[in-house]
Amino acid sequence: MVRPSFPVVAAALALTVFVASCAVARPVVVAGPQALTSPIVRVSTLAAVASPIAAAPPEPGTSELATTDLATTALATTAVATTAVATTVATTTPASVPEATTAAPPTPAPPTLAPAAPTLVTDVAPWPVDFGPLKRGSSGDDVRALQQRLVDLGFWIDDIDGDYGLVTSQAVMAFQKFYGSFYVLDPSGNADAATIQVLRSITARPHGQSDDGDLIEVDKTRQVLFVVRGGATKWIFNTSTGSGKTYTEVNQKDGGEITGTAYTPEGRFKVYREYSDGWEKGQLGELYRPKYFKGGVAVHGLSSVPNYPASHGCVRVSLAAMDWIWANDIMPRNTVVWVHADEQ
Repeated sequence: MVRPSFPVVAAALALTVFVASCAVARPVVVAGPQALTSPIVRVSTLAAVASPIAAAPPEPGTSELATTDLATTALATTAVATTAVATTVATTTPASVPEATTAAPPTPAPPTLAPAAPTLVTDVAPWPVDFGPLKRGSSGDDVRALQQRLVDLGFWIDDIDGDYGLVTSQAVMAFQKFYGSFYVLDPSGNADAATIQVLRSITARPHGQSDDGDLIEVDKTRQVLFVVRGGATKWIFNTSTGSGKTYTEVNQKDGGEITGTAYTPEGRFKVYREYSDGWEKGQLGELYRPKYFKGGVAVHGLSSVPNYPASHGCVRVSLAAMDWIWANDIMPRNTVVWVHADEQ
């Protein structure tokens, strides 16, 4: 057998070392859960590279081919082990190298379900009154004082007339809903002893979450509606939004059947259609002077505005409140309507 000359062997050896080192130095990163245990490497690539061991003279009685095969196998075996180690290193950073260690993300705090204190914007004087509970049907100076106190705090009443009627009851209910997250108040619409005590203690006007612009804000959590002007709450109304229940009703327009979920959509919308001339017939019943902001969902008047979510999805206010909204141009077209149900 003819042996290659020394320069040829040296050149081959140098080229082989360079190629082999490049092949071995490039770790194979295995993605996924097998990254730390998988022995999969490109053995065929490593075996195809001539081993530098093959350039040494063969042992007596051993052919060059056999020696080369054994050396190549040994190199491939070494490369497998090296690659496995490189793979492990590439996927598992040693704890002793802090700059390569990825800190565990902080555990997010659980959502705060307890209500936050209401935002207070305008100081009001304490209420130095002392009288017994009042309810619908009451009248006189005590009722007049109650009405004035509610107006001072921003709860809408159309007339301070000393008569405890529906409008005054709605204002008391809105007050009870708003402050019911902070005090034990029954949203009955009656000014009981607990409600009067809270009315006496309040020293600033409450407002919603809006702090910029002119808009209507609907708080589904508290079931109240805010009229916001220049980022400040001007008036607060009692409201009732979608009950969340599934319903099947007779379509009032075509007599067919209509099924859906009584949900008031959340987000920022704009008034795009309105009807001023009294009651408008809708698929699920009549709506008083509605202001539509999302499909068939509108702010509208109704004779029943209870202390819980009861509508098919619309935002109810009293008939008197809806007349006032129209008379004072509170919700013209393109007015922003922000509906939210944040935990307070």
